[in-house]
Amino acid sequence: MKLVVAIIQDKDAPRILEALTQQGYRATKLASTGGFLRDGNTTLLLCVEDHEVDAVTETIGKLGKSREKLVTPMAPVGGPMDSYVPYPVEVVVGGATMFVSPVERFEKF
Repeated sequence: MKLVVAIIQDKDAPRILEALTQQGYRATKLASTGGFLRDGNTTLLLCVEDHEVDAVTETIGKLGKSREKLVTPMAPVGGPMDSYVPYPVEVVVGGATMFVSPVERFEKF
């Protein structure tokens, strides 16, 4: 068995969860926050058989869309604030980050 940990954007979570449920997978949904943009994310935990990993990662990868977003950079730490003018910068956000780990033991009560 494998543990799939998928970090996705909140906007993509309903579509991904619906698709996984229709395929017969169960997932635990956790609210999380990204460290770079401090935006809301969803972290999914799935325990699947080894041969199901590719199907799960394909579904998540297909529905976890990356998109461009305008963000205002934070002021530099320790620098002069009077000359700092924050201009919005376009960055790519979203998509999915997945980790797959072996599961030594799985029990459901």
